[in-house]
Amino acid sequence: MSRSVFDRVEELLRQCGATFDVSRHKPVYTSQAAAEIRGTPLASGAKALICKGGDEFVMFVMPADLKLASKAVRKSMGWRKLRFADRDEVLRITGLEPGSIPPFGSLFSLPTLCDRRLGLNETINFNAGDHCISVSMSYEDYLRAESPELGDFGPED
Repeated sequence: MSRSVFDRVEELLRQCGATFDVSRHKPVYTSQAAAEIRGTPLASGAKALICKGGDEFVMFVMPADLKLASKAVRKSMGWRKLRFADRDEVLRITGLEPGSIPPFGSLFSLPTLCDRRLGLNETINFNAGDHCISVSMSYEDYLRAESPELGDFGPED
C-alpha cells in the first residue's frame, strides 16, 4: 500500500527536525474557510498552486491572501506562457484535489517557487494532502525542509 501524502509530509518534516502541529477538522475547500477553521490569519496560509510555465510544471507557494501575478511572473521568468494546471493535471501530478496540496513541490518532483512575503509570518499553515488535515509550522522550518526558490510572485504592493 502506498504512503499517503500526509505521511510523506510528516516524514519530511521529522527528517529535517521541524516542529509542527497537526489538526483535523471538517473539510475546507477555500483558503478563507481554512483560515477560519484554524483560527489563523489568511496571510499565514501557504497556498500551493500548480502551474505550467513554459514547458514544465512548477509549484508556486503564495500567502493565501495574495494572487499569483501571472503576467509579471511570466515576463520575469522568461516564459512565453504561464497557466494554472487544470484539475486533471493536478490530480495526475500530485494525486490530490486542488486545495489539499501541501507546499512541498519536492514531494511531487516539482520545482518550488515561494513568494518571499510568506516569510512575513512567523508561523505558516497549510492542508497536508487532505481537505480535513492542517499543519502549522514555523516559516524557518519550512525553508529548511523545502529550500524553495524565493521571489516576488504576487502583485506589487
